[in-house]
Amino acid sequence: MSQHSSLKSVGKLSTKRNVLKRFERVDLLTKRGKWAVGKRGVGLPKTKPE
Repeated sequence: MSQHSSLKSVGKLSTKRNVLKRFERVDLLTKRGKWAVGKRGVGLPKTKPE
């Protein structure tokens, strides 16, 4: 049985996501200079993806 064309994930990885995973948020905050090494990853501030 074939998969319907609307269900295929052709460009799934190239779409812009609104929600970042925790490690992505830490990386972004580190790049912006708002993250100190050794801090806990709990209660991170909201960030918008670039």
